[in-house]
Amino acid sequence: MVGAQPDERVGMQEIVYAHHMLKDVIKRTPLIRDSFLSGKYGCNVYLKREDLQVVRSFKIRGAYHRIRSLTAEEREKGIVCASAGNHAQGVAYSCQALGIQGKIFMPSTTPRQKVTQVNFFGGSNVEVILTGDTFDDAFAEAMRTCEATGMTFVHPFDDPRIVAGNGTIAMEIMEDMQAPIDYMFVTVGGGGLISGIGAYVKAISPHTKLIAVEPEGAASLKESFAHGEVVTLDTIEKFVDGAAVKRVGSLNFKIAREVVDDITLVPEGKVCTTILELYNQNAIVAEPAGALPIAALDFYRDEIKGKNVVCIVSGGNNDIDRMQEIKERSMIYEGLKHYFTVQFPQRAGALREFLVDVLGPNDDIVLFEYTKKNNKDNGPALVGIELKYRDDYEPLLERMNRKGYPFRELNEDPILFQQLI
Repeated sequence: MVGAQPDERVGMQEIVYAHHMLKDVIKRTPLIRDSFLSGKYGCNVYLKREDLQVVRSFKIRGAYHRIRSLTAEEREKGIVCASAGNHAQGVAYSCQALGIQGKIFMPSTTPRQKVTQVNFFGGSNVEVILTGDTFDDAFAEAMRTCEATGMTFVHPFDDPRIVAGNGTIAMEIMEDMQAPIDYMFVTVGGGGLISGIGAYVKAISPHTKLIAVEPEGAASLKESFAHGEVVTLDTIEKFVDGAAVKRVGSLNFKIAREVVDDITLVPEGKVCTTILELYNQNAIVAEPAGALPIAALDFYRDEIKGKNVVCIVSGGNNDIDRMQEIKERSMIYEGLKHYFTVQFPQRAGALREFLVDVLGPNDDIVLFEYTKKNNKDNGPALVGIELKYRDDYEPLLERMNRKGYPFRELNEDPILFQQLI
């Protein structure tokens, strides 16, 4: 069973109580002024480093607080959760710490590193079941298990005790911050983080502008705001796995409408650029959802100049196997890598002419293959070109047109891009 829902009020009292319940379990993560980002944007940028939490994300706060509140009967039957990764780790840690058995459903697309960590934190107290492609698929299977077994479902975000546990992040920030906070940027997936943070921040500092940050391909909160009610997205882009949710929580939506000042969407490629910059410039390993708030700063560059800004780095569970994809997405977004199908003229030396007369002095071919394995003369070639500067793109196209090489750019055709690249 899902279990009886507690009082849905979430305010300072509930968050202070959650803080008391969590203080001996979680790490009080640092709030650090980042010199590089502060200089880049001409303001004071502070990072709340939840990537340094005991399970490398904020999720343990809500998960432990919720599970500790179970009755003796509920503990005996065990718990079930659905998660794209970080909530699962918080639940697994809590199950082992409290001696409770749990079944954890995760999308089959979850990065291997997160699955490994769930097993590590939960040990013999948890069973991990990979199912479906999205969080919503895992959620549906988890709910069926609850109905069949009578186990209690621990929701990743749509639960008042989860929200209150998340709100303890804001309590720490407000205690540690010496100056008034002008802007706070928070990742949104299901909405449990921003509703908890917003409930506390707005009670203490109503002038602070709370900015909800969503991935462009999974903008469930923005769509819900636009319709005035919670809506379910038909499809989502799964890359920002920690925030790839088709439907925000009902409680979270209710609180968000009262506390959120603005919503901004960040393209997935921009998130990738930010992940790489955080690693190269700040030595921070952030997962896509953790990098979202920092990626959003570019879109508020003028508004935040001279202000005090806090970004929540919500998690650092990033799989090293994803780094090549992250670099690729970043370069495509920044206009530095382009893929084409090119029809070469049927004459000797056409390929040599392309290399000499079409490629610029700083351009590199990173992929070349014929799309037809037999009779190559009748099929286009697949060509990947890496540029050193974004401004080299238009001259490249002009030279291809001038030299008579018919081409099609795959970056502008998502279906062909997915099929060929």
